[in-house]
Amino acid sequence: MYDPTVARLTYRALLGRRRALILGALPLLLIVISVVVRALTGADDQTASNVLGGFALATMVPIVGVIAGTGAIGPEIDDGSVVYLLSKPLKRPTIILTKLIVAIAVTMVFSAVPTLVAGLILNGNGQQIAVAYTVAALVASIAYSALFLLLGTVSRHAVVFGLVYALVWEALFGSLVPGARTLSIQQWSLAVAHRVAEGDLVTSDVGLTTATVLLAAVTVLATWYAGQKLRSLTLAGEE
Repeated sequence: MYDPTVARLTYRALLGRRRALILGALPLLLIVISVVVRALTGADDQTASNVLGGFALATMVPIVGVIAGTGAIGPEIDDGSVVYLLSKPLKRPTIILTKLIVAIAVTMVFSAVPTLVAGLILNGNGQQIAVAYTVAALVASIAYSALFLLLGTVSRHAVVFGLVYALVWEALFGSLVPGARTLSIQQWSLAVAHRVAEGDLVTSDVGLTTATVLLAAVTVLATWYAGQKLRSLTLAGEE
């Protein structure tokens, strides 16, 4: 279910000079903000939680997920080069799963690693805050990558829809409408982080069991449906 050639091509597409600069911009900004905040306020657990929750998890992780998830397959569909890939004797689920693994790896590297570094800078992992938000970034990376890979498969406007979900639904509606938080990958990952962190600085509106089930369901269903859509795209091309 994993093809090295597809993985290599996907890594090359995602980590090209231009896209790598975009992927690295937000993590670099997070580190700079963390250094400045630490210099101005010292080591403060609440401040660390605010920065990691408000910027790293709420903004950086989903945007990196949008770039990696949609970029893993969307450009190939848009420019028609996916036909070359589909002409190879590869199962469509193998193509999708390989691209998902690459998207998850890229998202984790450009989101979870900077989150850990920023947390250590902010408060030296006091109350396990740095580790908790890193775990949240890791599990969120999986769900975001699957969801945005699906969007890249079904829509030519995947980046727009991904940003609308991440920045409008999760950030805006999630802060204004309590019920919307239940359908939020951010809140699901925070439920996992809450279990890791010490104290009550990391909180979620969703219980751990519900969050775990929803994270797994979104990942599995999005991956499965992306494979089905890719199969129908093949059939359309053959016709």
